[in-house]
Amino acid sequence: MAQVAGLAGVHASTVSRALNPETRSMVVPEVVDKVLEAAKSLGYRVDPIAKSLRTGRSRMIGVLIPDISNTLFAPILSGINDFLNDTGYSVIVAEVGNDVAKQLELADRLVAHRIDGLVLGTVSRKDPIVDFCLDQSVPAVLVNRAETSSRLSAVISDDLASMQLAVEHLYELGHRRIGHIAGPPEHSTGYLRRRGFEFAASHLELKNTACEVASAYTRSEGAAAMDRLLDQYPDITGVAAANDLLALGAYDALAARGLSCPDDISIVGHNDMPLMDIVHPPLTTMRIGHREMGRQAAELLQQAIERRDRSCRNIVLPAQLVVRNSTARV
Repeated sequence: MAQVAGLAGVHASTVSRALNPETRSMVVPEVVDKVLEAAKSLGYRVDPIAKSLRTGRSRMIGVLIPDISNTLFAPILSGINDFLNDTGYSVIVAEVGNDVAKQLELADRLVAHRIDGLVLGTVSRKDPIVDFCLDQSVPAVLVNRAETSSRLSAVISDDLASMQLAVEHLYELGHRRIGHIAGPPEHSTGYLRRRGFEFAASHLELKNTACEVASAYTRSEGAAAMDRLLDQYPDITGVAAANDLLALGAYDALAARGLSCPDDISIVGHNDMPLMDIVHPPLTTMRIGHREMGRQAAELLQQAIERRDRSCRNIVLPAQLVVRNSTARV
């Protein structure tokens, strides 16, 4: 820093301010340019580890997700990254699966590297990683999934209302024998979407409904659940799935039996993941604003870090029905 100051012809404290995005506005632009040019010519970079030891802040955020190959998380991560990059933070993404021990191990490792906070896309309705964050006083925000006791702020979709809209769409097309492929009940998404299905069935006075639970949000589990539905309830004409991968699995099960969608059975998905408009047939689904979900989760986390705001806020984003070719009139 002293060498940069000497080359730029300024005091070392001016170099410190000019190189720090948070204090750069305190230095006149011409001097900032001189300092940046001097630093570049000397190959000087701020040492983030030394800085974090001095300030207690690393400006690094950890994001835990269960499956990086699941395209659902791409727009969520984009929203998080867009917001945090604009505020001077860097993002570390860790795939942790559904193994709680692995999740806790990685969270502990990130905290040991002095990350400033965590965005959690992994939690179950009763989750020990929330206990970890609270015990360690680590600022954290939940995204896409919520915890039953609401101990941390969360940004989620309106899972109850969105599933009701999906069922109502099938009802308006004349379907009266409707099935549901539910997600894992330990996750808020699976639990609340099943409740939404049950509320809609009760409100519409549907007598012939059926439900099968998938143990994971995967295409193979969707196919297995659809097979069970067809074995037990061969007269169903419509299916509302708890997410798009489960719906694609339902497509597979129909094809294996020589049945077609929507001619034999109409199918509605949930999430409007990327590419759902180009599968065959294009999937009718509930669109969730996942990029906005990620952006708002990042904003809540920044507030928790910088304002020491420990109050819990639950932001619930509305869903939109996107009608494509996988649903038709009976």
